[in-house]
Amino acid sequence: MPVDVPPLHALTPPNLLPGPANAAGAVPRIDSGALLGRRGEVLIVHHQQVYRLRVTAQGKLILTK
Repeated sequence: MPVDVPPLHALTPPNLLPGPANAAGAVPRIDSGALLGRRGEVLIVHHQQVYRLRVTAQGKLILTK
């Protein structure tokens, strides 16, 4: 099932939080609001499988297949 997903480089530096997590060689740190948008969810394609990352009613993140 093809999914129209923006490329990873669409997550521009303004979406990254400042601090040691963004030091050279460190894992990027992305604000969940910037990643999930106003809908509070995003589809992620991994090895041709589609996963949904969303915010629950309790404000937690859940990843489902």
